[in-house]
Amino acid sequence: MKREESVELAWRRYLVGLRNRLGRPELSLLVLIVLMTAGIWAFAAIAGEVVEGDTKALDQTVLLAMRNPDDLSDPVGPRWVEEMGRDFTALGGVAVLTMITLIVIGYLLLRRSNRAALFVFAAVSGGQLLSFLMKAGFDRPRPDLVPHGSIVYTASFPSGHSMMAAVTYLTLGALLARTHKGRKMKAFFLVVPLLVTLLVGVSRVYMGVHWPTDVLAGWMAGAVWALLCWMLALWLQQRGSVETAVDEGDSE
Repeated sequence: MKREESVELAWRRYLVGLRNRLGRPELSLLVLIVLMTAGIWAFAAIAGEVVEGDTKALDQTVLLAMRNPDDLSDPVGPRWVEEMGRDFTALGGVAVLTMITLIVIGYLLLRRSNRAALFVFAAVSGGQLLSFLMKAGFDRPRPDLVPHGSIVYTASFPSGHSMMAAVTYLTLGALLARTHKGRKMKAFFLVVPLLVTLLVGVSRVYMGVHWPTDVLAGWMAGAVWALLCWMLALWLQQRGSVETAVDEGDSE
């Protein structure tokens, strides 16, 4: 027990020393770089397995587990669960994400944070373009084991709903987190976007329009893009090129 406490104490001292040497902004950038590198590796690993066809058995097993074995057109659970699935999947749709993004941009413009508004627009638009290019590049067919519970137009890999939910909600969540100093509020604005992103991804498999690995790859790609945007935002804010939106107060 004492040894575990000493190890924990040593680890805390190391982190404090690292923070003192690097400074809070530099440490934040270091953490973002590590997380982004891990996300890129995870996406590459998933994509490699998908291209080689090694995920077929897993994808089919998980997808069929969400269906009534006696009627594959019927997702598991009562009707109200099916309705929730459609509601959750809509949170990652183009219309909903566009509306939320425009609302946030409008809010920033009203606060005269014009460069921050432009940054949000570029982050979300860039993520959408990246999603489109990756779908076109991999060109993976949609699942054909079960009837689709939602209309689809594009290729399957990676999941655009999952990726764009991660891009939009995580980026906006980080922006809101920087408007509050308390740790609990910061955690709230980061945990909620993560939860919404997870629900969107699971709903895509539940609706039968994506393989599970599509969703995993979408989460990874979206998280990497969001981390890249966070890192760029920190760098731009240090240079004074983008407003921090912290304790600015409303402009008259």
